[in-house]
Amino acid sequence: MDWDDLAPKKAKSIASIGDSLATLSVAELEARITAFEEEIARIKVELEAKRRHEAAANALFKK
Repeated sequence: MDWDDLAPKKAKSIASIGDSLATLSVAELEARITAFEEEIARIKVELEAKRRHEAAANALFKK
């Protein structure tokens, strides 16, 4: 058995930055917008958590 077989498989994203948009339908473009908006929201949540962690560390060590 290969170690790669044990790793969880990543779900393929329906949207990637830089993909050609010319051949996509209106529905596909709307789906991409939704996917990107969901990813932006997920990133903002993680960014805020990291900022809180950084602020707590700075307060602790009086940076």
